[in-house]
Amino acid sequence: MTDQTRSTALAAFVLRIALGTMFIAHSLILKLFVFTLPGTAKFFVSIGLPEWFAYVVFALEAVGGILLILGVQVRLVALALLPILAGATWAHWGNGWMFGYPNGGWEYPLYLTVLAGVQVLLGEGAYALQKSRPLVFGGQA
Repeated sequence: MTDQTRSTALAAFVLRIALGTMFIAHSLILKLFVFTLPGTAKFFVSIGLPEWFAYVVFALEAVGGILLILGVQVRLVALALLPILAGATWAHWGNGWMFGYPNGGWEYPLYLTVLAGVQVLLGEGAYALQKSRPLVFGGQA
């Protein structure tokens, strides 16, 4: 393994752990304990989304975060979480750019969307329980 390959594998691992931790924090801590699931559902309704969708997003974020940390189907999980992050960007769009603005701006969700996209490209990196399928560009892996 070359230094570049080793560095890339470690970088993907660090990104995977950071994203997984963020998804767990936003689902289990923020949505479940701080806002509560009924409170999160009310917020979803206030922005025009169905109430049940809050529970789906909560489950996908929680399970997705755990799978990312464990390194299971990382590319697929990160890809599946991209629409949630794009939706979070949309939900915060009217609040302005900075996430520190009242009700949070769209800066942080957009940043996380980009990071999840990078995770899709990099794959699981080092210390994963399961290897992702390689990406295929132009018929070659």
